[in-house]
Amino acid sequence: MASKYALGLDFGTNSVRALIVDVRTGEEVATYVHDYQRGDQGILTDPGNPHVARQSPHDYLEGLAESVTAALTAAANIEGFRPEDVIGIGVDTTGSTPIPVDAQGTPLAFQPEFEDNLNAQAWLWKDHSGLAEAEKITDLAAEHRPQYLSKIGGTYSSEWFFSKVWHCLNVDPRVFEAASSWVELCDYIPGVLVGDTKPEHLKRGVCAAGHKALYCEEWGGLPDEEFLSLLDPQLGKLRARLYEKAYPSSEQAGLLCQEGADKTGLPAGIPVAVGAFDAHHGAVGAGVTVGTLIKIIGTSSCDITVAQKETGASEVPGVCGIVEGSVLPDCYGIEAGQSAVGDILNWFVTYVCGGDAQLHEELTAKAATLRPGQSGLLALDWNNGNRTVLVDARLTGLLLGQTLHTTRAEIYRALIEATAFGALTIQNRLQEYGVPTERIIACGGIAEKNTMFMQIYADVLGTTIEVSRSSQTCALGAAIFGAVAAGKAAGGYDTVEEAQAAMTGVKGLRYVPDQEAHAVYHRLYLLYKQLHDSFGVQGHQEELYGVMKTLLDLKAEASS
Repeated sequence: MASKYALGLDFGTNSVRALIVDVRTGEEVATYVHDYQRGDQGILTDPGNPHVARQSPHDYLEGLAESVTAALTAAANIEGFRPEDVIGIGVDTTGSTPIPVDAQGTPLAFQPEFEDNLNAQAWLWKDHSGLAEAEKITDLAAEHRPQYLSKIGGTYSSEWFFSKVWHCLNVDPRVFEAASSWVELCDYIPGVLVGDTKPEHLKRGVCAAGHKALYCEEWGGLPDEEFLSLLDPQLGKLRARLYEKAYPSSEQAGLLCQEGADKTGLPAGIPVAVGAFDAHHGAVGAGVTVGTLIKIIGTSSCDITVAQKETGASEVPGVCGIVEGSVLPDCYGIEAGQSAVGDILNWFVTYVCGGDAQLHEELTAKAATLRPGQSGLLALDWNNGNRTVLVDARLTGLLLGQTLHTTRAEIYRALIEATAFGALTIQNRLQEYGVPTERIIACGGIAEKNTMFMQIYADVLGTTIEVSRSSQTCALGAAIFGAVAAGKAAGGYDTVEEAQAAMTGVKGLRYVPDQEAHAVYHRLYLLYKQLHDSFGVQGHQEELYGVMKTLLDLKAEASS
């Protein structure tokens, strides 16, 4: 019996990856990464505004064609492989990454009059230029539609759909008026593949709609026209040009069109799954299920888990969204995360120490010789704001306890510990609201490469951490949904859970917490929580007099 394969397309911040996977075994038989060619590593910036981060839609289409073609060429080395054996295609992208489009669904950036206009490009997830608009959305929703905030942790983010669209209206009404609609990247790519990008025809993903655009079937889908008109009457009018229904990725967006087949080398007619965000598909590729928390650890972190609908865990303050069907069908998908993790270490090594990858290795080795508490330092991991649970982009980092003898390695370790304390804060919030985290599976570059980092996390969390078998969980998750879109009759699967059982797994490596270290970290975390609440929670008042002295006591104990 010939093997069957699924194709996963992962559109990341700097590149697009195509991954071809054997649907029976999960073997990743071929992959190819295409780096975006425009801007700084694919990101278009504005020297006058550090909050701007855009991308050219040209990069997406070029990357789509090249990555798939090259992956198929690599797969041709597999005995018996044929493009006809690819039975399904799945897509994940960054988000919220909305694109202003015309009536045909063509990005405005493709028109000569807008090709050099940053506001006509894709608004990348990490664009924070809509900070003021996000705060206003939060304030107006709290006053007029508090139910909207209940599903997103209580605060609307500048990274999300409506704050970006509204900011475009405020700073560049010409682009806003030229846009027939706005389309998330994760909805646009499946539309390209099936040959119909008209906004009214696109099958929008509930992942993007629910986590970033306040979509919920309880109130009829997207925010109502009256509320959007409170923001601006033009946003109210836009409501009718968006969409009414959103779907999970277990649904088909359509079939691969002939033009898409010609550009990629695949046969036409392959089912294409509804798109979603990279982290959510990454969780599926890592094996998420009820009771399992997936930690995607890289430059930032994203925590994804699911909860059964009957548990009632439909509201958790401070998380990035609770959306039915955004991860697994028929479950609440729950997203949380930290705005900077690896980025904090890179900042310290690159900007403060003037070092490179070699210095990372040197500091890691030295930091590994330290015991918990031995540095005498405590940090807050807010160098890029706080995503969860405070949801405040205007918070900044803090390093406490340094003396004239403090070393770079001690600071390096304290920064890792700070991110681990932030992770523990998220885990505690989930458990407080009835979301179980009985198992943790980590994935991402740091999880695979930095054993010291992962051991610190296990010691702080007090939980064994496993590592995903795949180093490409986002693309693998997309391939899983491709296999489900194909269905069992075509050699795929009827449910996501069946596909996960066959296509995912963990490595033999496990990080087991050291209970002695965990006890010390518990004492440090109590100090961290004092700083966290004092600097991050409005109106919170706490006596901080003893923090520095307790750090000195812990340092003395660890050094004895």
